[in-house]
Amino acid sequence: MGRPLLGRLLRTVLAVWALASAVFLLSRNDANTATLLALPDFSASVMAGSGSSTDYVAAQRVVQRRLGLDLPLFYASRPHSSPTNTPRWHWNGTQNQYHRWLIRLMRGDLGTSFRTAQPVANRLYQALGFTLPLTGTAALLAVLAALALARRLAAKPWWQQPVRAVLVAVHALPLFVLALLLLLTFANPAVVAWFPAYGLDQLATTEADSWSRTQTYLLHLVLPVTALTLTTLPELTLQLDAALAQELRTDYATTARAKGLAEENVIRRHALRNALLPTITQVADLLPILVAGALVVEVVFALPGMGRLLADAAAGRDYPVLVGGVLLTGAARLLSLLLADFLYFWADPRIRWQS
Repeated sequence: MGRPLLGRLLRTVLAVWALASAVFLLSRNDANTATLLALPDFSASVMAGSGSSTDYVAAQRVVQRRLGLDLPLFYASRPHSSPTNTPRWHWNGTQNQYHRWLIRLMRGDLGTSFRTAQPVANRLYQALGFTLPLTGTAALLAVLAALALARRLAAKPWWQQPVRAVLVAVHALPLFVLALLLLLTFANPAVVAWFPAYGLDQLATTEADSWSRTQTYLLHLVLPVTALTLTTLPELTLQLDAALAQELRTDYATTARAKGLAEENVIRRHALRNALLPTITQVADLLPILVAGALVVEVVFALPGMGRLLADAAAGRDYPVLVGGVLLTGAARLLSLLLADFLYFWADPRIRWQS
């Protein structure tokens, strides 16, 4: 088991590195825009006529040097203008942007933000402090609720069809619509103002005691967690319910009933473990779904998490933050895939890892 695990881990790490490298190289092709956004006041003064273009060019070079954009992009580059018509490539050696980024990455340094000049690792750490409790709680609640609800639906109670219809209806709703409905219903003084609509980013500046701050923090998370949970719950429940229905029609389930085993015990002791295999795949795919959903709910509920950080970084051409976010998301995806492999092996011992 060790060698297949190591091989799969190595392939996934290489895939994450290739993706992050592609994002890095493509982002640096827009280096001029990033430089201009770093000099908004100076560029406006030049356009207004209060500054000279020479001073602006000098300031632009200073900014490029500070951002590390004054070096060639890669190990080899082709000059923009050549005395002959045939293109010529120039070898830059290790004095290039990609080599510096890769060396820093191996040391655990994700670089510095173009916009705030803060370390990218610190910005990601601060954002994760809000996003991890949000997405982790939503994933845990969705999985537990799906397991409990699918088991009850598989027993064919009288409310089976209405609940399935409600799940299909909720599944058809886009996340931003569901989040807005929750916001306008439960955080609206004109309807019911049970929960706050915004202000979680100001919690650190309040002077309340720790218990009051914890209560406020939990109240801010109720609606976002509910939105993400309701978005992921229907698909997990319907898939597991369909898998359980298929397993309950098999011969071993019929034999268990013939031996006098109750339907609930047939589901719990026999059918559930075999029906979990497709659900495990869905659980492993929850990460990209929740990361994309976190962007929506963090914008709707004004939460200072990873979603808003990456959205603002994309709008402001803050490419080091974007590349760091890609690496972080890829690493989390790696862990989710490895967890899915272990869960597969637990659910069905007949499965063996193949190289």
